[in-house]
Amino acid sequence: MAGNAKWYVVHTYSGYENTVAATIEKTVENRKLHDLICAVNIPVETVVEIKDGKKKEVERKIFPGYVLVKMVMTDESWHVVRNTRGVTGFVGPASKPVPLSDEEVANLGVEKHELVIDYKVGDSVKIIDGALEDFVGVVDEIALDKNKIRVIVSMFGRETPVELEPDQVEPVTED
Repeated sequence: MAGNAKWYVVHTYSGYENTVAATIEKTVENRKLHDLICAVNIPVETVVEIKDGKKKEVERKIFPGYVLVKMVMTDESWHVVRNTRGVTGFVGPASKPVPLSDEEVANLGVEKHELVIDYKVGDSVKIIDGALEDFVGVVDEIALDKNKIRVIVSMFGRETPVELEPDQVEPVTED
């Protein structure tokens, strides 16, 4: 059943995000609802604050007042989340929960998919998707944390850097 789980956005009172997430997780544990409610997430980013001339890394909530819950939508799971203290409702029209699309989940970086690439900086790669499909270039930079790679492609007699996603290229094999 957990294979049908989707991410939903739950609105909370401001400042109650951690409490809501902990309460939902505890309820799932106590009622053994792991097959209905799979994960709870509060998207955060690490920022550097400079206060009194001192740098300090701080985790800041990206969406204050919201918690993401990966769940199979049933009457029971809806009831558990909706009646958690601090929850004001689900995000969606007339409080009808609308799941996040796969693209939205990817953009939020909620689910990390380990990406394995079989090329490195300096390798020749062929672009297999996009406007420059079938061009061959050399990998200049790999930033998997940003899901980007930079490839230097020769266009019109000039070396041109192109930003691509890692799955838009494949290594050139020597025959």
